[in-house]
Amino acid sequence: MTKKMSVPVDAAGRRHFLKASLAAAGGAALWSSLPSLGWTAESTGPLETRSAKLGFIALTDAAPLFVADEKGFFARHGMTEVQVLKQSSWGTTRDNLVLGSASNGIDGAHILSSMPYLISSGAMTANNVPTPMYTLARLNLAGQCISVGKEYQELKVGLDLAEFRQALAAKQAGGQQVKAAMTFPGGTHDLWIRYWMAAGGIDPNQDIATIVVPPAQMVANMKVGSMDTFCVCEPWNEQLIHQGIGYTANTTGELWHNHPEKAFAMRADYVDQHPNATKALLKAIMEAQIFCEQPENREEVAQICAKRRWINAPFKDIINRMQGHFDYGTGRIVENSPHQMRYWKDQASYPFQSHDLWFLVENMRWGYLPTDLDTQALIARVNREDLWRTAAAELGVDKADIPASRSRGIETFFDGKRFDPENPMAYLDSLAIKTLA
Repeated sequence: MTKKMSVPVDAAGRRHFLKASLAAAGGAALWSSLPSLGWTAESTGPLETRSAKLGFIALTDAAPLFVADEKGFFARHGMTEVQVLKQSSWGTTRDNLVLGSASNGIDGAHILSSMPYLISSGAMTANNVPTPMYTLARLNLAGQCISVGKEYQELKVGLDLAEFRQALAAKQAGGQQVKAAMTFPGGTHDLWIRYWMAAGGIDPNQDIATIVVPPAQMVANMKVGSMDTFCVCEPWNEQLIHQGIGYTANTTGELWHNHPEKAFAMRADYVDQHPNATKALLKAIMEAQIFCEQPENREEVAQICAKRRWINAPFKDIINRMQGHFDYGTGRIVENSPHQMRYWKDQASYPFQSHDLWFLVENMRWGYLPTDLDTQALIARVNREDLWRTAAAELGVDKADIPASRSRGIETFFDGKRFDPENPMAYLDSLAIKTLA
């Protein structure tokens, strides 16, 4: 669903509400104090259940779920009846989360970090009916890419969009439509490609058609000319190059170094009813993240990902970028890229609330969320970093890997824009291209 939530106020009123809601989300109170916001972390105790149904999309950032299953981490923590189930699209993931396992859906998922908020608020659900969700962990940082079709091979499109913008305008002037593909409205891939285009002077709502394509269908759709550019995780960008269909313009870590990407989230009712089982799942996934991060394990992780039950893609399309080796398909090659996907290093697993605020602000920017949204209250309801901290302590995670604050602080983007979670309004004001609801 892409229906916008209406705001029954005029433009001046919208501006007032936006300032008020974003101001409420800033301030030291939200980020500096670590006692949980109205939650009580459960102590270790018997598991309420040994089962859970977890969804995933065929992408390499779902590797922690694959590894937790294949290496027995779920079973080690007593969760012996976990089913990790492939979903055909992010829309299917959303629909199955709304259903829940009691109605043949799923309890939790590998998910785009913004989706638990879009589902909990009802912004992207049928008839805008909310399904309460909790974000329990971040699964990875960075590791996505923006790819471009081979018709633009000579331009060697990268971060600078000047020539690409002209080429798209010329194509449109010739009567052809230009399209950018992402995987879910308001999701991370949507936000990365919109940020990139807008920074380069392309209005994603006016100058190009933005379409939704499931990750595993990106390459096939580019092959038949359905889009000019797309954003998705691996292995689909690497596969595009191997099939001679296009090339990588950038890996999204170049837009925002170590940006938050996928999350592990569950229905709130599952967590509320099964707090100890939830922590067991969390601990298993954390162990899997640590395993995935270690360089000596990357080849095995790539082999696991390639399996039919998981991504079902050639090993050669997965291994190089998983090990940090990036051939962009333009002659540009980067070894041990500083922008490779992180599963555990750099506090990749902790769900910073400041990052969730950025996702909400960007969804406001593009009209997916109303400008009178109480961001602080929504973050407090959805982000369960308190459970992450409890699970990390029980697992014996090194204190150096446990952040002292709920905020990672000021974030800087490739175009020089800065997001200060203490003053999100200043960030939004600095963006020239936006479409507020």
